[in-house]
Amino acid sequence: MRILAAALTLLLFVALFAGCVRSRAVPPEDLSDSELDSRARGFLNWVAEGAFDDAVAMMDSKMASVLPASRLKSTWESLIAQVGSFRGIISVKVAVEAGFKVAYVKCDFDYALIDAKVVFDRQGKVSGLWFGLPQAKSSDYREPPYTVAGSFTEVDVELGKEPWVLPGTLTLPAGEGPFPAVVLVHGSGPQDRDETIGPNKPFKDLAYGLASKGIAVLRYEKRTRQYAEVLSGKVSTFTLREEVVDDAVEAVAFLRKAEKIDPTRVFILGHSLGASSAPRIAEAVLEATGEPPAGLIMLAPSARPVIDLIVEQYRYLAELDGRLSDEESSQLEEVEAAVKKIREGTMKPGEMILGAGKAYWDDLLAYDPVSKAKELGIPIFILQGERDYQVTMEDFSIWQAELGSLAGAELMSFPGLNHLFMYGEGKSSPEELGVPGNVHEGVVAAIAEWVKSR
Repeated sequence: MRILAAALTLLLFVALFAGCVRSRAVPPEDLSDSELDSRARGFLNWVAEGAFDDAVAMMDSKMASVLPASRLKSTWESLIAQVGSFRGIISVKVAVEAGFKVAYVKCDFDYALIDAKVVFDRQGKVSGLWFGLPQAKSSDYREPPYTVAGSFTEVDVELGKEPWVLPGTLTLPAGEGPFPAVVLVHGSGPQDRDETIGPNKPFKDLAYGLASKGIAVLRYEKRTRQYAEVLSGKVSTFTLREEVVDDAVEAVAFLRKAEKIDPTRVFILGHSLGASSAPRIAEAVLEATGEPPAGLIMLAPSARPVIDLIVEQYRYLAELDGRLSDEESSQLEEVEAAVKKIREGTMKPGEMILGAGKAYWDDLLAYDPVSKAKELGIPIFILQGERDYQVTMEDFSIWQAELGSLAGAELMSFPGLNHLFMYGEGKSSPEELGVPGNVHEGVVAAIAEWVKSR
């Protein structure tokens, strides 16, 4: 399962990461807690082993119609793409909720713990399934050494409008200001404000490092995390705008009105999907306010269509150990077939492929970040890790060719850095995500210098 576990860690949108699919539940008859414990374990183990037809056979008819094997498979693959391979079940607790029997199953994955909720009907069939939000497995995060103690404060804030108000953190340098400021825009998946991945928190690193150098930073919970339950019912219409763009526009508006912030020097700093979305965000800011952001800072932006990168990532991971097994070859064929279907626009309404619906993929395929960036006429700074296998130096080369001679554009690559802009050696691998590290000091210094020179 390794190839599925991390191929899309920072590129795949997971609409159903915390989604609930449930038919009408009724209390089980004559089933003990221990038997429901066993059934919950068996059901989730079937899912983890890829026996999706067997798992569906444990559902009641309503549940099976809502969550057939194909959709269950897509949901599970989307989940492990974000939190790594399934390691096992830690514990099961059977309880009564609103008069019904529910098994709460704590599942262990490579990079997080997930609570699954399995609801049973009167005959002990599965009639509801919920995957909760990821929980950190450890507190191994280490504050970056370039943090300057006492040089900044942090304030809890809220941004946006109902029904999408988001909690966030504003990191303010010490002093009266006004300070330049950056909005941090997440990569794919239901990210928290720190963009936590295993023991690493790259957005927290950036906030501490930039604030230590006199630049304010706003980071916030991503909508797909904060409102996962609501959004699980909107996958048929969900697009990049709802996932990323609209909230980033609100964040810029928030900073422009904040005390101690220079409203003319508010920048967008995006990572991965957030980076490739940055030109579209800038356009939306201009449309909403009449003024574009002061500039774009793009960390590992893809220049090619995301679906091209998906196949590339799967192949890279499959061949990382020097061999391609029959299972891996089969998985690659499935991914290539899924990507072909997305590219040809033959997805059906309500169909989920690689964790997202037709509206999402159609919208993403219609967007060209390179062309949009060239149209903006604002300063752009693109940074790339040379060991990144998720967004590669091939993408960086395209950006260089298209923007290298553009006035106001600057591009910089960093030897030894991976997709999180953390240092490593040898071929980059998913296992690096579980090793504590920090965004490289040279990246923070380069961003700070660029911002201050605007």
